[in-house]
Amino acid sequence: MDFEILSDITNVEVIASGSGIRDLGRLQRKYGSGSWRKLKGVASVLLRDDTIHLAEIHWYEAHGIGRKEFKIKFPLLD
Repeated sequence: MDFEILSDITNVEVIASGSGIRDLGRLQRKYGSGSWRKLKGVASVLLRDDTIHLAEIHWYEAHGIGRKEFKIKFPLLD
């Protein structure tokens, strides 16, 4: 990961679930079968250049497996 999440993730929304996830097959092969969802939220992140920003984060999550593959999709630069 090129960043570290420093705060709790807020404003969490489901983007896609089940067969609506494009990478569902890959997620199931890599992490196992589960009720996969793609989510987004906002959190403070520490970037590689040691700056802290508020950013929109996307990730995948399944019950019993947990949160996987965090990505910054939209840095909310101050």
